[in-house]
Amino acid sequence: MTPALEIVDVSHHFGAVQALRSVSLTVPRGGFTALLGVNGAGKTTLFSLITRLYNNRSGVIRVGGHDLRREPGRALARLGVVFQSRAMDADLTIRQNLIYHASLHGIPGRLARPRIAEVLAQVDLADKAEARVTALSGGQARRAEIARALIHRPDLLLLDEATVGLDVKSRAEVLALTRRLIERDGVSALWATHIMDEIAPDDDLVVLHQGAVLRQGRAAQIAGGQGLTRAFLDMTGVAP
Repeated sequence: MTPALEIVDVSHHFGAVQALRSVSLTVPRGGFTALLGVNGAGKTTLFSLITRLYNNRSGVIRVGGHDLRREPGRALARLGVVFQSRAMDADLTIRQNLIYHASLHGIPGRLARPRIAEVLAQVDLADKAEARVTALSGGQARRAEIARALIHRPDLLLLDEATVGLDVKSRAEVLALTRRLIERDGVSALWATHIMDEIAPDDDLVVLHQGAVLRQGRAAQIAGGQGLTRAFLDMTGVAP
């Protein structure tokens, strides 16, 4: 099957600073792929290239088999993105936010209403549709962001440090929701994180450090017998 995401030999510079160095990775369909790296590893830069916030001038990025430079509309239509910074208007209700984002994707009102009900049920927020974003807990706000990302039925979810700033319970809920969407609805996910506890042994894992991919494979295999934290420290030379 065509992978949900293919990145081949992608580099990126900010002036004289090289943020990404010949990055290649694959996100399989219907799976959870963790992108592990410390702050500054290049995770957000890579997400910015995948979403065309930055233009990739080297290498190839394909979303669902569609080349991002040659077929940007088709490629981006398959993406749902949860950015590290909040993307919803805090003064509006969840429903108002979702109506707005549905319109951005060209979904007319008569189709948006049932679609909004569907995504709110998916993220367990059906009873919060009329709540303002400012009234939500951190975990609820993140689930609302995931609902926004699902509004156009994407094949691939990109989640950039989706649990940042959340307490332990809310972190677990957002992670469990993402895994449930993969298992139940067949979406794929690229989950960028610096938190080892969010990665399960059977997850596909990409280790990104100083703009380069050091390893990709099953997390348990990368961890070996020493555990993921120790393996990561050994690979990167980051001080514990």
